[in-house]
Amino acid sequence: MEDPRLASMSPDELRQAMHTLGYRTQADLAAAIGVSRPAVSLWLDGKVGVPRPVAMLLRMLISAQRRPF
Repeated sequence: MEDPRLASMSPDELRQAMHTLGYRTQADLAAAIGVSRPAVSLWLDGKVGVPRPVAMLLRMLISAQRRPF
């Protein structure tokens, strides 16, 4: 069975990740992860899948945010 952390993410999961991480706009997320705003727009519209490395990065950021240090 594949590790779910390695999978891509749906547009809804991407929206939730943006909210959890405090990215209010597509431009905010794009700047933070080094992609274009139109790329983020395509992911959110479901026209292009979220690349797996991007999904993994966002999941790692969320996980790190929740860890007590």
